[in-house]
Amino acid sequence: MSRAFTPKVITANALLEGDAVWFTQDSTWTGDIAQAEVLTDEADADLRLLQAQAQQDRIAGAYLADVTQTADGPQPTHFRETFRTRGPSNYNHGKQAEA
Repeated sequence: MSRAFTPKVITANALLEGDAVWFTQDSTWTGDIAQAEVLTDEADADLRLLQAQAQQDRIAGAYLADVTQTADGPQPTHFRETFRTRGPSNYNHGKQAEA
């Protein structure tokens, strides 16, 4: 028995900046998950993912990420995706502190 499809967004990393980005309904990329297209149909999600992955001149590593819908837009359901919405952690620690 297969699991029911849950709402998803497409996320990737911007090729030049490395920032986390999300795919929008008009097939552009945004740094704000609230503007991401929420996909609720598995076949549509697979097609949109292929369209996103074709933009290799803009992004790297596109994949589907689980979300829940809220009044503020889509919210990640996994801590990794929540962390990605907060941007890079560029404070001085570990190897950075030793340099």
